[in-house]
Amino acid sequence: MPPYGLIFDVDGVLGDTEGVVARATIAMFQELYGVEMKEEDFRPFIGTGAVRYVEGPAEKYGVTVDIDKACARRTENFIAILESGEPISFPGAKELVDAAVAAEEWKVAVATSGPTDKSQATVRAAGIDPSVFNVYITGDMVTHKKPHPEIYETTAKALQLAPGHCVVVEDAITGVASAKAAGMPCIAVTNSFSAVELAEADLVVNSLAQVTLDVLKGLIAS
Repeated sequence: MPPYGLIFDVDGVLGDTEGVVARATIAMFQELYGVEMKEEDFRPFIGTGAVRYVEGPAEKYGVTVDIDKACARRTENFIAILESGEPISFPGAKELVDAAVAAEEWKVAVATSGPTDKSQATVRAAGIDPSVFNVYITGDMVTHKKPHPEIYETTAKALQLAPGHCVVVEDAITGVASAKAAGMPCIAVTNSFSAVELAEADLVVNSLAQVTLDVLKGLIAS
């Protein structure tokens, strides 16, 4: 059995989509509720899952939402933006996935708070085939969203690896907290938050181009 696991968040890690997510959600609120929101309204809810990402700003503006309808329209808007051909690849992300997939001693997984259809659209738009992942865990497969550790605990169990033998790659404060609560070393990339905000991570980088499999092994060993 491979001794190492590499677990990726999706939005803000594999794909530069935080802005796209916000725009898709802003459009949804305008279309369904006639409410104008701003991108910064969503920042506190990055990494918390689709429901909280919608409900949080709705509460701020006093909007009562039909959450299923709202999330469905948001996903439709999101996929439409991706299908327009907007580039979303982050430097080094696909290369790190490819390196781990090619290495016999690594298993590779996704653990995202987002729903399956939205996250796989992101992965494909970033030039990665979702089928290369040994395990693919999404927000609709767990009860508790990040920063709760459930999603990472579930992923490690599905990989059949001890949490300490898995490295998580995150971009969000809640995601880092989730990984650490699950007992996993975590790399944070400053795509969505500053290095200071991500300081709970074991390693903070500006780009995944800075990360190699040897770097990941070092985190596990320490």
